[in-house]
Amino acid sequence: MTKTIITTDRAPQPVGPYSQAVRADGWLYVSGQIPIDPATGILVDESFEKQVRTVLDTITAILEAAGSGLGQVVKVTIFLTDMERFAELNAIYTEYFSESRPARACVEVSRLPRDATVEIEAIALCS
Repeated sequence: MTKTIITTDRAPQPVGPYSQAVRADGWLYVSGQIPIDPATGILVDESFEKQVRTVLDTITAILEAAGSGLGQVVKVTIFLTDMERFAELNAIYTEYFSESRPARACVEVSRLPRDATVEIEAIALCS
């Protein structure tokens, strides 16, 4: 089994001791991403919509750096600090996953790194 660390400057650097993603035997494991601007390293504190889009754009960039894409995602886990945002999240999420909808879990948590409101991780096929 081969293991490759995936890194791209189109995504923020990790805020802890982990990789943006790891490719192993045809699978890509994308670490949980929070809404950090990759250019500045600062948490996006604009609207919830902007935060979700930042996270999904980051995941897209990581997938592309690994030779994968949103259509290859098989599982997504979403962490929200306020489940009242569930419908708003889904409206944005379906723009990114309109045709190929992966399995998914969404859970409310009490707190996320840097006091973010959303964090998303993904597992995708990757050749």
